Amino acid sequence: MASITISARTEAHPHLRPLNVLRDLAAVADLIEICFSSTMDNDGKQYLQDMRRAGKDNSFTRWANRAVETTSLPLSGYVWEENGRVIGNASLIPFTRGKKRVYLIANVATHPDHRRRGIALALMERTMRHISEKKATDAWLHVRDDNPGAIDLYRKLGFVERARRTSWQAHTDPHIPNPPRHISITSRKADDWPTQLHWLSQRYPDFLAWHRNWSFKTLRPGFWNWLYLFFVDLNIRQWVALENGKMEAALAWIPYGRGEALFPAAGEESDPDAISALLFAARRELSHSYSSIALEFPAGRFDNAICAAGFKPMRTLVWMQATL
Repeated sequence: MASITISARTEAHPHLRPLNVLRDLAAVADLIEICFSSTMDNDGKQYLQDMRRAGKDNSFTRWANRAVETTSLPLSGYVWEENGRVIGNASLIPFTRGKKRVYLIANVATHPDHRRRGIALALMERTMRHISEKKATDAWLHVRDDNPGAIDLYRKLGFVERARRTSWQAHTDPHIPNPPRHISITSRKADDWPTQLHWLSQRYPDFLAWHRNWSFKTLRPGFWNWLYLFFVDLNIRQWVALENGKMEAALAWIPYGRGEALFPAAGEESDPDAISALLFAARRELSHSYSSIALEFPAGRFDNAICAAGFKPMRTLVWMQATL
């Protein structure tokens, strides 16, 4: 983990100023679209629509100005403005993990016509100074793995890679065939839970859990958890893959909104075919309610198995952390 010190340098950039949610959200959305539209998925496009809609809602923007430091929405940050145009942006999203404040630096973007002028560097330095001024110690960001220039910039600023995760998406299909004969798919049983939880903790480590508003505790077996899920109307589905009677992998479906909803769990020695079989089963069994399904998983050993199940990689993000 990198530990860095933010300079006390106070020289001002005449074009750098704090984000103003009363008038900047639409301009920032336009900038993000210009910079990232070619790699943006449906969730990203919906995110931009939400920003533009929020920028037109006076009641929202009045609330947002008061809630900048108490919400996980991208309501604060810094922009670079020239001749009345926003050509650079870096958003700050605060999270609270226990008693600890964590900041995610997001939407770091410079207009293509104004790159290589040090704008992104200036924005990053100011956002990190902001985090330090708020007495927070952890700064996080994620960047696409096919953007080496940005990765290099963040490394020079003291960020270190903590994880590399790929987002996947597939269409559901009621006609998908059954898994290979050596693998059987069954419902998750109570006895499977300890192993499933152990594998989930490896694939979805706690140090990346600060931005989640839910917990894997919702997957626990037992009457009281079932009763809770019944009252909150959360229809969780769980399966396991068995090979010669041994559990090789598990899969949970948590439909909590946009973003990934499938959570595979597998050990280091698990058969990748078990992951493929589970994902095929999910594509088939969820076809009555959903047209597409998604997941996020560590990049690496199981990539081919996920591809074999008909999932397409949307992007691979490098998660980086700096300690101030």
